[in-house]
Amino acid sequence: MDAKPKSDHLLALKVMRLTRPTLACPIVVTCDSTDLPGNTLNNELKNDCTSLQGMETISIGQFMVLPQSFGNIYLGEIFSSYLCVHNGSSQLVTNITVKADLQTSTQIIPLSNHKEEIKELPPNRTIDEVIHHEVKEIGTHILVCEVTYTPANSSGQPQSFRKFFKFQVVKPLDVKTKFYNAESDEIYLEAQIQNLTAGPICLEKVALESSHLFTVTSLTKNEKDESIYGKVNLLDSGFSRQYLYCLKPQPSLLKDPKMMHNATNIGKLDIVWRSNLGERGRLQTSQLQRMAPDYGDLRVTLKDIPADIHLEEPVNFKCHVVNTSERSMDILVSLQSNSSIAWCGISDTMLGPLKPGDSIYISLCLIPLDSGLITIAGLQLMDTFLKRVYDYDDLAQIFVNQMSLKEDLKPGAN
Repeated sequence: MDAKPKSDHLLALKVMRLTRPTLACPIVVTCDSTDLPGNTLNNELKNDCTSLQGMETISIGQFMVLPQSFGNIYLGEIFSSYLCVHNGSSQLVTNITVKADLQTSTQIIPLSNHKEEIKELPPNRTIDEVIHHEVKEIGTHILVCEVTYTPANSSGQPQSFRKFFKFQVVKPLDVKTKFYNAESDEIYLEAQIQNLTAGPICLEKVALESSHLFTVTSLTKNEKDESIYGKVNLLDSGFSRQYLYCLKPQPSLLKDPKMMHNATNIGKLDIVWRSNLGERGRLQTSQLQRMAPDYGDLRVTLKDIPADIHLEEPVNFKCHVVNTSERSMDILVSLQSNSSIAWCGISDTMLGPLKPGDSIYISLCLIPLDSGLITIAGLQLMDTFLKRVYDYDDLAQIFVNQMSLKEDLKPGAN
């Protein structure tokens, strides 16, 4: 960026963005001289600055190319700029002040390092300054540079001029999240990260900073606590990576179902990457919100279900009932058998008064009547005060083996 003030000013201001060079490789397109293009393609290769003279048809490697334009600025990168104030006149200039502010849609950020006035600037001398700022907003940014000075041969009247430089900050990554609320109160978060930049990047860090209510475990690491994507996690332009995290609520949170239901803040994703020449960028998402599951008035989960289940053999387990309503309930438990399972025990039994937030464990037993994958159903709870019935016909699914272990070990006939 280059700003030339009016001719009546003694000082000139130049603003240039500091950025790393890019890598370029020659694109070799050639043909035989007897073909239709003739020597046109070969002559173009000779004029290409990235080709090797005398060996234009061989792609040797990549070359470093200095920036030819302002380039793209991505969210989370460090914006660096070089400010130069030059006295091109033959007069001495005094009391120079250089001020640089970055204006966004929400705030004005001062960037200048010169807090005090510079006493004097002789002819053909310059004032140099490098400013840095981590870009944290998307959209239009305006760099406002203001120079104030006083000519030495004037009557002491200060003069000033301002220049504006506008640029756009674009999004480098596209982050999509999905939540899954498990019956065990665990929360699974899937994060998909897509590279929207023009070139490849290396993801140095992708971490979930959970809230104080949860403990987080990354499921994209192996048993040696190493990333499954390797030490160098290279992500090409337009490609994506998936990350999976498991969040377990704190024990104090499990004791209060209402507090567990209201715990919707999960945490933030912290992403650090580097470009192909080492430029660092960092992006932190806002607070991730999950949709709290709606359990209604009662929450029912099954506990301690055995893994090895056989046909027509009793299966003992526990049923955890939580009162998630705001009133006390007297609950009547009813068991209804079907063609797949037969309940064992006494039906139509009363539970004690269950206050809001309280829970109780019920010991249950059933006999599977069918093999394969069957559904535990037929549990009915009724609030005796409001006469409201709650049917649970899909509590869990279990796999039933056709023959028991004892039957498998029976000796055969001689």
